[in-house]
Amino acid sequence: MRLSRAFLPTLKETPAEAQIVSHRLMLRAGLIRQTAAGIYAWLPAGQRVLQKVAQIVREEQDRAGAQEILMPTIQPAELWQRSGRYDDYGKEMLRIRDRHDREMLYGPTNEEMITDIFGAYAKSYRDLPRNLYHIQWKFRDEVRPRFGVMRGREFLMKDAYSFDLTKEGAIHSYRQMFVAYLRTFARMGLKAIPMQADTGPIGGNLSHEFIILAETGESQVFLHRALLDYDALREAPDYDSDLSHITEFWTRHYAATDEKHDEAAWNAIPEADRVSARGIEVGHIFYFGTKYSAAMGLTVAGPDGAPVHPEMGSYGIGVSRLVGALIEANHDANGIIWPDPVAPWAAAVINLKPGDAATDALAGQVYAALAPDALLDDRDARAGEKFADADLMGHPWQVIVGPRGAAAGRVELKRRRGGERAEVSPEDAIARIRESRSA
Repeated sequence: MRLSRAFLPTLKETPAEAQIVSHRLMLRAGLIRQTAAGIYAWLPAGQRVLQKVAQIVREEQDRAGAQEILMPTIQPAELWQRSGRYDDYGKEMLRIRDRHDREMLYGPTNEEMITDIFGAYAKSYRDLPRNLYHIQWKFRDEVRPRFGVMRGREFLMKDAYSFDLTKEGAIHSYRQMFVAYLRTFARMGLKAIPMQADTGPIGGNLSHEFIILAETGESQVFLHRALLDYDALREAPDYDSDLSHITEFWTRHYAATDEKHDEAAWNAIPEADRVSARGIEVGHIFYFGTKYSAAMGLTVAGPDGAPVHPEMGSYGIGVSRLVGALIEANHDANGIIWPDPVAPWAAAVINLKPGDAATDALAGQVYAALAPDALLDDRDARAGEKFADADLMGHPWQVIVGPRGAAAGRVELKRRRGGERAEVSPEDAIARIRESRSA
């Protein structure tokens, strides 16, 4: 993409409504534009990040054996009335009526709908276990939407739902998602800490929320230092094997948000191993047994022919919220610092003198080799403006091409994270950028 033709509307000044770092930088870097309170349009750069985050989520769900479907955003109220949640959910649910005066709602979650869908086809224990997921827009009518995509009213979410014959099977499905979540966030360059959590309106008695550490986090968290050294990607689990050893590792080591902080347990940890930090919730998983299957009349024939209510769990990741959380955890005074796997483009190729034949040729050569995973800054603008925009937008690499370097067949390669610079050949720059992207 040539920047002279791109729709990437960066801002020099921070809009007054932006209160936190991610909101400020997403507006300034041209990732989003607010269209109503808590509702945002995703512009080309933001959409690219959103797609990359969603694809990593999708790949790890598929790897864990979940199957993707797509459910509608608008749901009939009758489903929620059957489960008993329609009147309990509160004003966060957007209730509407169609032209035939039928009660409908804009779905804030999908436990009822997935139970109805699965129940229409599952008749026997041989139809279990199953885990179905989708990545879909949700709406919750927050009374005070704020902090940009971190607490908006409309948001993109991955929600998965497991169905098992027994509690033991359901706990195994829960552990599969537990491990899949650790891998998902690690692939994005995030250290996510699972912490025992309240189940809230979803229900059930087993729940973990996944917290990433960030100085600007919304919650105070307390954890054992050993959890920071855990490498989820080295485990490479066989999802059909017993995963209890992985979840037990997290159970053995203390981790809690301020709401569940146990001062006595905290004081029992050696002081050198205590970590107190701020964190942001990016995922939440639940096991809730037969709450929905029983309420909605879902049964399958067990091995002995007797009817059984399947044991269920649900598993959510805030995909659009993750974009904001990634920025909260990866920024400096100059702008965003994208981790390689989620950056909208791997590199910005900065042409310092558009119109100079040698500079144009070398910048074009590097850009062509990296396209479509690169931006070419071919604007007729000052060098300082180009550098500032590249830092603001957070490209992992900057390839700087000027007349002096072009004459010598060299480019300057800058790493956004850390700021290291080196004068290298175009071939070396291309190879290093490709290598970091594939790592």
